[in-house]
Amino acid sequence: MSDATEYNGYVLDPESPTEMARLISLDRFMTQGMGGPLSGVDNPSSIHKVLDMACGPGGWVLDVAFERPDIEVTGVDISKIMTDYAAARAKTQRLSNASFKIMDITQPLAFADGTFDLVNARFLFSVLLQEQWPIFIAECTRLLRPGGVLRLTELMDGGATNSPAKEQLHGFFCQALQRVRHGFSVNGRNIGVTIMLPRILRKAGYKDVQHFMYAQEVSADTENYAMFYRNSEITYQLAKPLFINTGATNEEEFDQLYKQMLIELGSQEFTGMWHYMTAVGIKPLP
Repeated sequence: MSDATEYNGYVLDPESPTEMARLISLDRFMTQGMGGPLSGVDNPSSIHKVLDMACGPGGWVLDVAFERPDIEVTGVDISKIMTDYAAARAKTQRLSNASFKIMDITQPLAFADGTFDLVNARFLFSVLLQEQWPIFIAECTRLLRPGGVLRLTELMDGGATNSPAKEQLHGFFCQALQRVRHGFSVNGRNIGVTIMLPRILRKAGYKDVQHFMYAQEVSADTENYAMFYRNSEITYQLAKPLFINTGATNEEEFDQLYKQMLIELGSQEFTGMWHYMTAVGIKPLP
């Protein structure tokens, strides 16, 4: 990418069936690791209308709709293939309280002010540019009723592992993100969003801001291993053009590291931990 300042878009292709398959598996993994779809939300009985931003294939929306039939849950995403899939799943599961719409979360959304009790989003580091975060938070604030809850979950790392190739590829990923202004890393060595979230919410006027840390083991002898292996396999392959276009690496080096990563992840000695964080804030009453 000769001029990173011209870049404005999603890190991974939102219309890719392969990306959709990855997100379906990741949805289940994340929600289970967080202790349920509404973990971290005080007084969930007060929640009646919910919006999930960049909902992907809709796993979180469907989980909330199933667990709480009294809640009306809406998911929005820029991808037609993912919203179509999510809507089909809702129909198959007879979840009439779940709906999905095609919308771009980087733009104002077609909902009235104060429509929702809870606005949720996960892993927006791959969607939002640095300068879009304040605009996005302002739109969430507009959509929330006074006393409503904003709940944001972001990666701390791509999984800390004993695979040298995986760690090097993750380093390239962080460098590429920084070069196209995704995340808040000051040196390209991390994603940098989680360290910013609590302050971002406070600066936007949110009260009672809390954060919750999660760590899930993904070693070869754990139930989470297959998901992590597949997630790594897909993510880095889909991100290959980003790596090369930003100059984080070249095609030859990438291909060599990618093959080596799969070998190392396939070892019975592979160990790893997946780390992420949720920040929750309350929109003040008038």
